[in-house]
Amino acid sequence: MKIAIGADHAGFEYKELLKKHLEKNGHEIKDFGTNATQSVDYPDFAHPVASAVEKKEFELGVLICGSANGVAITANKRQGIRAAICWMEEIASLARQHNNANIVCIPARFVSIDLAEKITDKFLSTPFEGGRHETRVNKISC
Repeated sequence: MKIAIGADHAGFEYKELLKKHLEKNGHEIKDFGTNATQSVDYPDFAHPVASAVEKKEFELGVLICGSANGVAITANKRQGIRAAICWMEEIASLARQHNNANIVCIPARFVSIDLAEKITDKFLSTPFEGGRHETRVNKISC
């Protein structure tokens, strides 16, 4: 699967570890930054990831920041994006199954890297159920 990934300074270390984990599992990854732990503005990385997913250049996206709120809010400004903050595997599964989320947002300051890997794996491997959920998802865009 082709995955777009990005993070701010608070998510940088998790991004680097998640990249390795995903590549080891056969995914093709494009890193949209940041590339250090120096303070940066999360929209500078969330917008390019969201844009690439919206344009279907990548199947899904992963965004990481301290709380996941900043990157999720930013990504969700795009019409074709459904970015979900996920702090446990079940939330990631439901975000895909029921909401057809296309970007998972990880709160690095609130989950372990082991859990972040599990959340990301669950998100990437769970299909959208469609059906009654598709009707609802189709009502999201303005």
